[in-house]
Amino acid sequence: MKNLIRILLIAILIFLLSFTLKAQERNVKLEKNRNIQAKNLIHVLNDTKDSLILQSDKKINYLYSINKDYGRDFEINIDTTYFKFPLNKLSKGKHILVAVQSPKRIVFVVKILEEIPNPEPFKIVQNESVATESKKVVISESN
Repeated sequence: MKNLIRILLIAILIFLLSFTLKAQERNVKLEKNRNIQAKNLIHVLNDTKDSLILQSDKKINYLYSINKDYGRDFEINIDTTYFKFPLNKLSKGKHILVAVQSPKRIVFVVKILEEIPNPEPFKIVQNESVATESKKVVISESN
């Protein structure tokens, strides 16, 4: 009887944990470039899967996206070895990204399966009533 209760409690715990872990999962997929010549560029998603991190030992010149009409959605000049790109700038769907390290172009795919909300801007709350000290003006007449 005790073993049955333990097994039941463990099953319920696993069932409840599966829902909480699923709720924190972002629906973003990164298809990395597996080419041996692209090994210098590290392209990963951060832990919360809301940003793309590009890192390399060589300078990354710029990053751009190609749409289905073979046009460029955006182009960002980077000129550094580390760059963090917020994925909330991308719409829902498949995005082909190209990172340029002259003369190489490293192509990889980011799939946004669910819209990523923009972070709320930091708001400063001000008090409506502001107490000010009245100033006394002394007028003196001089001859």
